[in-house]
Amino acid sequence: MRTEALLAAALLAVAACAPHRLPAAEEEGGKFGADWESWRAETNVSDLSSVQRGARNFVSYCLGCHSLKYERWSRLGADLKIPGELLGKELLPPAAKATGYILTGMPAADAEAWFGKTPPDLSLMVRARGKDYIYQFLTTFYVDPTRPTGANNLRLPTTAMPDVLSELEGLKAAVFSTEAHPGGASEQVFDHFEPVAPGRVSLAEYDGFVRDTVNFLDYVSEPTQLERRQLGVWVVLFLLLFTWLAWLVKREYWKDVH
Repeated sequence: MRTEALLAAALLAVAACAPHRLPAAEEEGGKFGADWESWRAETNVSDLSSVQRGARNFVSYCLGCHSLKYERWSRLGADLKIPGELLGKELLPPAAKATGYILTGMPAADAEAWFGKTPPDLSLMVRARGKDYIYQFLTTFYVDPTRPTGANNLRLPTTAMPDVLSELEGLKAAVFSTEAHPGGASEQVFDHFEPVAPGRVSLAEYDGFVRDTVNFLDYVSEPTQLERRQLGVWVVLFLLLFTWLAWLVKREYWKDVH
């Protein structure tokens, strides 16, 4: 019940926010996805509300399989301005401590038996792959009966991960066309997606859900990035000032030579 309430509140918050540009689609029930490789996350870690919602999304849908082994619950609470009582009540799993790292409760042996491999830790996934990659990955799942999970992905073909967000997004099929090459060879090329079954939320709400989740993973990949950027501005200003002072000293010492 708690997860349901959290999800409902998150989706209401997403709907209330300024809309992002959605992945190209003629209409919500029509063809879309031909330009999926150009889709961009367009997120900003300075948007605290978005990162907070992303943390809630991660706990509800990702923590069951994936860890954030370099991030502590206490650090997350401090950075995202979540009071300790609220952190413990709404985000911490049972028996987890605020001083501990954000770890999944799924045993690695079980994960490997179920999925064929252990789900990766996501602490540095955005730094390794980029936030646009993660965004495209979470928005290009499609129905594939030939896969053990019943789903496949355009960004990461033959992925072992099931489409865990299909209850929100709904199900969609990938339509491929045959492209001929010189010499008689041909290959199947993705053309577009077609909706198969609706999800619990609209396209706009799901898009916001994914962007918030990606934004949270971007924050986790480097929790100090905002401070680093702010400090970088002061460093550049200092170097400019120091350069100007050095030039004045140089001019004073060399005036007799000139």
